[in-house]
Amino acid sequence: MRAAVATGVDAPLSLEERPVPEPGPGEVLVKVTACGVCFTDLNLVRGHYPFARFPVVPGHEITGTVAALGPGVPGLAVGDAVGAQFLYDSCRHCDYCVRGDQILCPAKRITGIVADGGYAEYGLFQAGYVTPLPAGLDPVAAAPLMCAGLAAFNGLRRAGAGAGSRVAVVGAGGIGALAVRYALAMGARVALVGRSASGEAAARELGAEMYVASRDTDPAAALRAWGGADVVLNAAPSTEAATALLTGLAPDGTLLLCGYDATPLTLPSQPMVLNRLHVMASPSGSPHDLRDTLAFSARHGILPRVTPIGLDEAPAALEAMGAGSGGGRRVITFA
Repeated sequence: MRAAVATGVDAPLSLEERPVPEPGPGEVLVKVTACGVCFTDLNLVRGHYPFARFPVVPGHEITGTVAALGPGVPGLAVGDAVGAQFLYDSCRHCDYCVRGDQILCPAKRITGIVADGGYAEYGLFQAGYVTPLPAGLDPVAAAPLMCAGLAAFNGLRRAGAGAGSRVAVVGAGGIGALAVRYALAMGARVALVGRSASGEAAARELGAEMYVASRDTDPAAALRAWGGADVVLNAAPSTEAATALLTGLAPDGTLLLCGYDATPLTLPSQPMVLNRLHVMASPSGSPHDLRDTLAFSARHGILPRVTPIGLDEAPAALEAMGAGSGGGRRVITFA
């Protein structure tokens, strides 16, 4: 099989031929249909994850079909359409695992960072961490739901977004565009915060009732004039973008981090205390969270707009993403 391999920090992806792996006990061999190109993949090669294992096949937004099953894998059959996510596996016996919060397991392993991911024609994954795709869900467009969709949907519901709440989304990239649509489907009112006025047309097309260009307007003041946001979901890869919106929260509001960078999170104590504000983050999700995300997406017809690319284009796609010219959500597809 062909695979794109990250060989080390700041090294370009290497296109290689590898043997197709054979599934052992509790393992699922997936013939990959598509794999999204995520900002996490770029951070991997930039050296942001000291626990990364090199060489490693990146990619954790994976859809495909079951090609073979190892012994002891119930509930799946060869030919089933499935997805694999950011969470590769966990210890399965700690308190977090037994209550279904595997994403919080201290021993969790991450797909495409410490275990081979989806930048390859086949992938070997763990039973229980491979999720059936709902019938009729386009596997190419659905690939980013395994990370961007999961982080947005799971974060919004845990932050309390719902009917009548006001949700402000910062950034209209992969996570942000999905977050707008999820929040609307949950019954929320939605504002989108972008950098320049050029993003307003796209925001209105997504369904946002208000657009704020942060280069031209104080975004926190704009949110206060709107009535204050019950949830501010930061989808931008910038911690500073999140902290700039804190005072745009309504009392009892929640600042939700789905995007961030290496800058420390610094928050003013007084408005936090006086308004009983909350800060939380959405680290992807557990297997049951992904099932809920996919079911909700299928029910409401929520899929991202994607640009299919070939495996040979993966190195250039990461370079373009790093330069800020990714050109939309790229998804590697395999014939």
